[in-house]
Amino acid sequence: MTDRPATGPEAAARPWDVWQLFFETTARLTTEVEARLKEHGCSLMDYQVLLLLRNAEDHRLRMGELAQRMVFSPSRLSYQVGVLEKRGWVRRRRCAEDARGLEAELTDEGLRAFRRLRPAHARDVEELFLRALEGDDADRLAAIMGRLARTLP
Repeated sequence: MTDRPATGPEAAARPWDVWQLFFETTARLTTEVEARLKEHGCSLMDYQVLLLLRNAEDHRLRMGELAQRMVFSPSRLSYQVGVLEKRGWVRRRRCAEDARGLEAELTDEGLRAFRRLRPAHARDVEELFLRALEGDDADRLAAIMGRLARTLP
């Protein structure tokens, strides 16, 4: 991509160039963040589950809501939660309000793991992503991503 505005047929191709750049950069960023978390014995998906549960009321979420927020199928989430259960970081329990439903709950050990992982992850995000933002980039990016999120199923 060039810094000068495209005109003519080039202008029509520019959104597709932006899409390709977004797709490739997101993949590279995700791969690098994943690799750095793995150095600490955690996958990006492990960390995301811990983060969502840490931020949830009483450190627990219904499995269906957690699957939706992770953009996981129920079976994939069940597997992921199982991995974290084996580590002692998460436990499944019956919902207090609806005994038919299941919740994932962050354990004390899981909270300690999250607190141990968070500083390194925050440094990585700062280095790999946040430092590239200038001026009102964060606000503009938030607006774009918000619009996208509202249009997706």
